[in-house]
Amino acid sequence: MTESTEYCLNVRGIEREELEVDVLLVGAGPANLSCAIHLQRLLAERGLDDKTILVLDKAEEIGHHTMSGAVMKTKGIAELYPDWKERGFPVETEVTYDAMAWLRANGKHTRFDGMLTPPQMKNHGNVIISLNKAVRWLAEQAEAAGVEIYPGFSAAKVLTDGERVLGVQTRDSGVAKDGSQKPTFEPGMNIKAAVTVFGEGPRGHLTKSLIRDFKLDAGKNPQTYGTGIKEIWDIGESAKELFGSVFHTGGYPLGLDGYGGGWIYGISTTQISLGYVVGLDHHDAKLDPHALFVQFKQHPFVADLIAGGQVVRYGAKTVPEGGYFAMPKSYGSGFCLVGDSAGFMNASCLKGVHLAIKSGILAAEAIADALQAGDTSSKQLARYEELFEASWAREELYGVRNWRQAFDGGMMAGMLDAGVQMVTKGRGLVKRRKGHADHATTRQVSESRFEKPKFNDSTSMDKLTDVYHSGAIHEEDQPSHLLITDPAICIERCTQEYGNPCQHFCPAAVYEIPEGGIASDGVMINFSNCVHCKTCDIADPYENIEWVVPEGGGGPKYIDM
Repeated sequence: MTESTEYCLNVRGIEREELEVDVLLVGAGPANLSCAIHLQRLLAERGLDDKTILVLDKAEEIGHHTMSGAVMKTKGIAELYPDWKERGFPVETEVTYDAMAWLRANGKHTRFDGMLTPPQMKNHGNVIISLNKAVRWLAEQAEAAGVEIYPGFSAAKVLTDGERVLGVQTRDSGVAKDGSQKPTFEPGMNIKAAVTVFGEGPRGHLTKSLIRDFKLDAGKNPQTYGTGIKEIWDIGESAKELFGSVFHTGGYPLGLDGYGGGWIYGISTTQISLGYVVGLDHHDAKLDPHALFVQFKQHPFVADLIAGGQVVRYGAKTVPEGGYFAMPKSYGSGFCLVGDSAGFMNASCLKGVHLAIKSGILAAEAIADALQAGDTSSKQLARYEELFEASWAREELYGVRNWRQAFDGGMMAGMLDAGVQMVTKGRGLVKRRKGHADHATTRQVSESRFEKPKFNDSTSMDKLTDVYHSGAIHEEDQPSHLLITDPAICIERCTQEYGNPCQHFCPAAVYEIPEGGIASDGVMINFSNCVHCKTCDIADPYENIEWVVPEGGGGPKYIDM
């Protein structure tokens, strides 16, 4: 890799290595890896193969922060690699059966399949993949093409010059809890680039700051999110009957009071993927996505499947559900946003991998044009948005533009409007629904009706047991990457008004209220449990919690068995 290095002195007096590349991509998910692959291809075609492309990822190894079990539309990967099947893109199976199951509190259910399967839940023609394997495969293709990939590097700060993004600064390592430098201390690097592509996933730490500082959400709907909880189960021979099957569920345990539902994917002849996602705009202060997932598993429709089985992996992540009108401006001078960071997710069918890949392809085309022109200004990179607006990705997302917001008035109102949207090409009963920020919807704890389920050691594990199955680990002697902006709010207001909802909505038992209540130093933060889902950064009613990156290499380790 052609690079230049020098040293600069920052305000703390620490000498930092400076690395210059042409294009820097933050995050090694499907969007950024697809962008890197396609960009390398375009630059070679244009005789610009001397340009350097670098991908950073905070995980210790590529794929560690990407969990298995997803249903994918193939049009994205088919555009990136028309011969994707022949190249060996990892597919577990094609979808052979799909259905919707409405679960009831009395333990019964109604199945809708065949012609009765809701259009959004039809998955014939799609494939079941391990996203963990998919990103590792994409990383191999990128490296083979000449892209440099550095895992284990957390991008901690955006480097800017006025309205222009210059690159990022990686997080220092070897810093003790008290802020002192340990013998292993290594300062982070300043990595500068003509274009920086942010593909950090939903609610990325740097993307959040860009959206705020550059007002990229001006005139847009607030983004709304769901938290998805997932387990991979080994259920032995009985999985053969489910191999290739895709079930989505509604009803119990959420009922009609909120947006969400579950899924069961037959990912192999021995394993299934179970999951439950709930909208974080739910009004109950005691909302607990993990508890809902446990209740989902306790319904006979699921419980009978996993009886006698063994959990293999656990994970949690948020997904951006806001749709077309909530997508921030995805470019500026020296930068682009891609994938979940830019809101490329179809909430109506809970799919985003194909859209993430497409966003990377579109960004690559705009960046290639900019590099060829020697102009990476906002005006030039606006080409990215032009390409999106003319693409099938825009057509798909615009076709469900009011989907998620239609459910703000409850499940019944949402289903009614969803039916109208089907015949009005996405419009529904209102031309443009406005939506709201998730943190603003929480009601006082006195109105809470949420009850926790009973746990066990076999199928209904508590949070700490599940965190063990995530492989999550962080260096304990480092500053916490979960920041309480104003501890006084926790003590003086949140306890009385909302009952400290962080202890409920976190799916990894990070936030703990000591017996006897919160002391003067506030909530106990077990940051080593964190699975990097970002729920706390989104759902706190005071916006009093900020998720920042930990030292590189920390977090969950989602490794396929």
